[in-house]
Amino acid sequence: MADELSFDDLMARVRTGDGQAAEQLVRQYERAIRVAVRVRLTDANLRRQFDSMDVCQSVLASFFVRAAAGQFDLESPQQLVGLLVKMAQNKFGMRARHHRASKRDGRRDEVVGDAAMHVSDGTPGPEARAVSRELLDQLLERLDNDERELAQRRACGQSWNDIAVDLGGTPQGHRMKLSRALDRVAPELGLE
Repeated sequence: MADELSFDDLMARVRTGDGQAAEQLVRQYERAIRVAVRVRLTDANLRRQFDSMDVCQSVLASFFVRAAAGQFDLESPQQLVGLLVKMAQNKFGMRARHHRASKRDGRRDEVVGDAAMHVSDGTPGPEARAVSRELLDQLLERLDNDERELAQRRACGQSWNDIAVDLGGTPQGHRMKLSRALDRVAPELGLE
């Protein structure tokens, strides 16, 4: 992508599942996610279990699916960074609690040989985009008809105000309905 998209265009295209927009978003915001994890990843045992890229990929997978479902209404790059950093902090905390709670011995999981040299560039490839699309489809299947309609309207770029005008009710009420629905079904798909 020769020209960078404006923030509004970027978010609109991410909501539609545009691969180039996803790549631009990863290029621009991956570093902030990884830094948010690295500053917390001080325990050597945890570093042997996962790294900042693992958490980053989990954050981006959740973000892209939820963005395509219309959950986020972001108006600025600063809001996006804040959201991604908060998601990274939450996912790091969940992983750390999981590993500590089960008293995992990280020494048993040491990587040997060439596997230690594998480094991902972080840009979502065709396989990652297909997985995200499949997750979105599964997420939409788990929503009831009203919730699915809200998600589809948001994915098409309709504002909460326009949705409220079309369907009645309040913009905040519809936003909360979709948010609760996504929070309900996301754990079933591993998108906590």
